[in-house]
Amino acid sequence: QVQLVESGGGLVQPGGSLRLSCAASGSIFSIYTMGWYRQAPGNQRELVARITDGGSTTYVNSVKGRFTISRDIAKNTVYLQMDSLKPEDTAIYYCNADLRHSRFDILRGYWGQGTQVTVSS
Repeated sequence: QVQLVESGGGLVQPGGSLRLSCAASGSIFSIYTMGWYRQAPGNQRELVARITDGGSTTYVNSVKGRFTISRDIAKNTVYLQMDSLKPEDTAIYYCNADLRHSRFDILRGYWGQGTQVTVSS
């Protein structure tokens, strides 16, 4: 019904930058929040950043001042600009969207397949 397709991951040196994109498609009436989570080996999945349809943003403390989340509502797309990357940012990054299939539907959460970000010299 809904697909979230991520792109933009890869290998980057410490201090470098990457930009992740996630496009949602399918049976979508409206999207409330879109966000990025990450999971490093041996760790639980954690919220990195999210943005509401009104533009309110939330960041985990470890990325504040380095990462910026933005959203193109018309394109159902969310971006994560990652600057000053550190080795501890290495993880699989997952896109998430909370959305409705119709006007009176409940909010439903969907996940992308994940994209690898590796920060290493």
